This record gives sequence, structure tokens and C-alpha cells, in this order.
Amino acid sequence: MTPHTDDVGSTTRRSDLARGAPPPAGEDGATVTRSSLRAGSGSSATPSSGGAADPNTRAGRKQKATKAKKPRKARRGITLPKVRGPRIRVRRASDPAEVPVGRRSRVAGETRTRTITLPRVTVPSALTGTGARIVVLTGERIKPLAESTRRVWHPVMEVLRWVSALGWTVLAVGLVAWWLTVRYQWVELSMVAVTCLVLVLACLVLAIGRAKVRIRVDVEPTRVTVGDPATGRIEVSNASKRGMLPLLVELPVGETAARFTLPALASGRTHEELFVVPTRHRGVVPVGPATTVHGDPLGLVRRTVAWTQRTELFVHPLTISLESLGAGLLRDLEGEVTPDLSMSDLAFHALREYQPGDDRRYVHWRSSAKHGRLLVRQFLDTRRSHLAIVVDTTPDVYVGGEDDVELAISCAASLALRSILDEQDTTVVCGDQSVSRTTAPLTLDSLSRAQVGPADVFSAAGEASALAPDASVAVLVTGGSRPFIQVQRTLGQFEPEVIKVAIVVDDHEQVGVHRLGDLVLLHVRELTDLRRVLFAGALT
Repeated sequence: MTPHTDDVGSTTRRSDLARGAPPPAGEDGATVTRSSLRAGSGSSATPSSGGAADPNTRAGRKQKATKAKKPRKARRGITLPKVRGPRIRVRRASDPAEVPVGRRSRVAGETRTRTITLPRVTVPSALTGTGARIVVLTGERIKPLAESTRRVWHPVMEVLRWVSALGWTVLAVGLVAWWLTVRYQWVELSMVAVTCLVLVLACLVLAIGRAKVRIRVDVEPTRVTVGDPATGRIEVSNASKRGMLPLLVELPVGETAARFTLPALASGRTHEELFVVPTRHRGVVPVGPATTVHGDPLGLVRRTVAWTQRTELFVHPLTISLESLGAGLLRDLEGEVTPDLSMSDLAFHALREYQPGDDRRYVHWRSSAKHGRLLVRQFLDTRRSHLAIVVDTTPDVYVGGEDDVELAISCAASLALRSILDEQDTTVVCGDQSVSRTTAPLTLDSLSRAQVGPADVFSAAGEASALAPDASVAVLVTGGSRPFIQVQRTLGQFEPEVIKVAIVVDDHEQVGVHRLGDLVLLHVRELTDLRRVLFAGALT
């Protein structure tokens, strides 16, 4: 069926004719669209002449609004329910460059990041407290049981300690090979299992037994200076009634261990070995204990027995001989008595005859009248002289690092040794070591034990002032990088009448003496420079 045509160029659609709506009249060349027919059919008003609707009526207004809108295509399909997705937090960035790569939004300055918050797993405190109490109660109950059964399990543990890591590996290989043999009937692995198990058992048998020997270790001398030779001697004697097979003896010396393979010794025979102790660095070198090693040549089982105690070799710092300090000899009522005679003190010594020039105030008139001649009192000097030395062991304040720290310790050791030789009280605080009013060897031993590391010189000076409240001279040995204000505050903990001296070890400073108020600065580069600066009377 062909569509009905009214005018030339005007077409009426079949769907419009089916609805029964009259085709609107249009101009020449105009095509009637579906939207115009829909508007005309829905309107109840009668179109006016010329085919235009009245704008004052409802149909006219609707037709006008329809013409103003852009025609849309009709969509057909199934409407799905909306699914709410995860919440997206929008963070605006001030600079697009700050947004990570792959997170930039199409809109400039806006970033969308998805955050997922996981719940924190918390263990109730009741469970942790209960577990701790169970462990404590279990330990308290097992400890008495372990002590009562010590005779049973202690020998077993000692035997298990004999087996080395290689021995445990061979034993594990044997057990695994045995299990595979039983499981899969692998005959070849049975030979491997038997070999490993028999080897471990044979090594255990070789380690059983105890050699009856006497071992003596001597180190001469026990105190040396850095670089001096030190030798030791180990003497092993066979104390059994029968011969002894070759035996291995180990002797730890410092960080290494000396090993001696002793030959076969008959009953009562003695074998002697010499060894050298390294003394290149200041410190304490432990020697011993000497142990005998029983076991197999393969090293599967190793049993050691200690025979001696550990001895220590003290390697003292380098020192230099100095002239008498001659400082801090202050007369004091509570000072110590010296052998020096005096005519004006409180320690009465004896009576002697009057000599021209003696003060008549000290004439003992009763004794003079009794003996018929003038007698005067004679006294002993009481002097107080105490040298307090504080050593800064912090490597960061020295230009040369640990080498300059060793030089500072050597300077302190030289001062302490000279002070003790002058029969003065001496207190030294060096790092974690402190010693006061003792002999020269013990003072140097304390300096040998001092460790190089960060130290609080302020606390060290406080400890020195507590050990030596009657100090007459206070010396701080430090590096050139230590600020002067810290040096001044450190020495300021001593009494105002105390002579305060700071020895600065610095390769970049000129050797000399500088006085800054009540503080004396001594700059040294080498140990020999200490004699030069002290000769100038820095401590007087």
C-alpha cells in the first residue's frame, strides 16, 4: 500500500494514519516529522487557520517547547537495578605534578584514590598475661625436677656436646638413608646408612677417656709496654702410669689460639713448647685456659678438657720520662706527713739545740731549763698534692681518630707515672676505668683496660672530682675538635683554687702553651712534645 500524498513534496507516514490523526498542512518542501504529529495528536485544541496552534493554550505551549528541544532517539532495553560501589574519596591536589603516576584524573587538579582500611588484630591482655604466668609457673615447677634429675641428663648433654656440626650432618645422612632403605627397599642406601652410623659411633668411642696430664702455662713478663716482646711457655707432663698417645693441646692467646701437637710421652715425661704473645696494641691479652682436645682425625667428635686458668698479659701504653711536676704542693693542716723537716708546722718531730736564726717562739723552755741549754722544736712538713687526670676517649673529637686517642692515653699515663714517682696522690679517669691513690703498675693496668669509644667527659670530670675532692691539679686530655666552652665547663667542676690544665692533641696546631684566664692550654702533636710544654712550667 502506498502512502497517501496531499501536496507536492509533502509525505504522510503510515504510523500517523494508523493513529487517526489528520496530517498537518505544511509548506512546500516540508516534511512532517513524528514529533510534530505526536504533538498534534496529543493536543485537544483545534488548530487555527494556517496550521499554527494558539500560544495561549496548553497545546500551544507544549508544541513550542517541543520545537525548542533537540529531538532524541528513543531507547529501548531492560532497566537494571543500581549497584552501589565502594566509596571513592576525592582529594584535590594543588599541583598536578604531585599526583602519583597512574592516579591522575581527567579533571585537572583532582585525584581519586581508593582506600581500604583493614581491622587491627588485637590480642586480649588476658591471654598474654595468662601465657606469661603459665611460662613462669612451668619454669618454677620444672626447675626443681631438673635439679633432682641432673645426674641423669647432664652426662647425656655433655656427650651430645662432643658432636660437631659435621658429625650431626653425617648422623642425619645416615638416618635418612636408613629410613629410605626401610621405606623403598633401596639396598644401596643401606650401605650408606651403615657407614655413617658406624663412623659416628667409632668417633664417639675415640673421644671417650681422659688423659692424665699436668699442664703449666707461664707468661713472662705479665706487664709489658706496647712493642716490647712477651713470650710464654707451656709445659705438659704425663701423670699416668702408662704411655700417652699423641695429643692436641690448644691455648687461646688473645683473639687467636696456639695449637701444639704433643708427641707420644712415656710415664713421667715432660714436653715443653714456647709461644709469642703479640703486643702491638695497648690492651689486656687473655692467655688460656689450656685445653686438651680428644676426638677423631675427621673432626666429627671433639671433646675438650680445660687444665689451667686464664691469665692476663697487660700491655701498657707508651710513656715518656718527665721532670718533677712540682705543682700543687700546698701546705695543709690535714695533709700527709712527709720526711722533710720544717721549723713551722704542726707535726712535732723532735727537739734540737738552738741555732742562730731560729725563731724563739719555738723554744721549748721546760726542756731548756732541765738540760741547761736552749732547745727548739722541730717539725715534719705536711703537704697536700693530688693530681686528677681525665682522658677523653671519644675518637670524633680527635683529628687522627683512634691513633690520637692512644696518644692522649700515653700522655695521661706519663703524667700519672711522674706524679706517683713524686709521691703525690693520683686519680685517673679514662673512659669506663677509674683508679685513685694506688701504685704505678695498677694505674697503668687500669689504663690498659680502657676502651676507645664515645665518652661523657663532663660526667668523667665529676667522677674525678668525687674521687679527688682535695685535688690540687686537674688535667683534661682531649682532642682539638672539642669546643673550648665544653673544656672550660668540664674543668669548672673542680674547686676554684685547683690548677686547671687542658692537654689538646692536635696535629694542626702549633706546639706551645696558652693561658686563657685560669685555664692553661697545652698543644701537643707527639708524645715527646709533652716534655717540652711541661718544662715551661705549665703546671706551676
